[in-house]
Amino acid sequence: MNIRHIILGLMLPLGLVAQAQPDGGFGGFQKPIANLSTSSQRKDVNYADDGQPYHTCDIYLPKQKQASYPVVIHIYGSAWFSNNGKGMADLGTIVAALLDAGYAVVCPNHRSSGDATWPAQLHDIRAVIRFVRGEAKKYHFDTSFIATSGFSSGAHLASTAATTSGTKYARVGKVELDLEGDVGRHGAQSSRVNAACDWSGPIDLTDMDCGQHISTGADSPEDVLLRSKLSAEPEKYVGLSASAYVDRNTPPVIIFHGEKDNVVPCCQGRMFFEVLKAAGVRTQATFPPEGGHGMGMYSEENLQKMVTFLNEVRKAK
Repeated sequence: MNIRHIILGLMLPLGLVAQAQPDGGFGGFQKPIANLSTSSQRKDVNYADDGQPYHTCDIYLPKQKQASYPVVIHIYGSAWFSNNGKGMADLGTIVAALLDAGYAVVCPNHRSSGDATWPAQLHDIRAVIRFVRGEAKKYHFDTSFIATSGFSSGAHLASTAATTSGTKYARVGKVELDLEGDVGRHGAQSSRVNAACDWSGPIDLTDMDCGQHISTGADSPEDVLLRSKLSAEPEKYVGLSASAYVDRNTPPVIIFHGEKDNVVPCCQGRMFFEVLKAAGVRTQATFPPEGGHGMGMYSEENLQKMVTFLNEVRKAK
């Protein structure tokens, strides 16, 4: 068994513990926090109107009250294995920093790889984006700015929501992909986003080890998500990759990836950065030398870089 599977195996039971502690944090085994500084919290809001727990989200509004707030949708990491991880979505670090900076934060659940194959998980995130627009008045969302953010597999979903922003269908070789889906009742709303934050995300699923020859074992998380193998259906893995959709219309993306990440290699973040730059997309990247898969990533400096980047993108708009 390789180190990637060992760590992912450890992360899953910790994730189950975190689900029983809705105020806990996740992403590098963060310590639970007692509370967040907010003016309002709404838990288990169903964004799809279907009564399914995997289609619920938690909504946090900043302590300083305003008429409306720009929005960041932050997605937990789980190697796509969890459908109920919103309570472990980096609450004590990324979410707290965003709230302190005046952003409303929406932390959604999504279908796991056990519930459905790709791109169902992207359909769920796009439904969350449409929900934010459709329910803006009720929850005081300022829909002139909506960003996605995530850790690990959540960063994959956040990044893919950005690189496919404005694209409803795609063809990858012989594979046709519906990138929008029909989840929820706000289908008339746009699922475009204005920016994305990638924290340690897998981006190119055709080359997860970036040539480093890291064994993924019999079934990698992406194999489970696609019910396939790269050698058998490579086009499916291209269609799963956020980098495959990058073009000059991709919204700005900020990347954080630790050089000592032994779950999702840092080469994934570096490759994404280069692809974005080559397409002329506004981007910024930080690669902490001692950063692991979550561990050593959430310094005040890095959290402030995230906030500053989002603020600058908003100002440029």
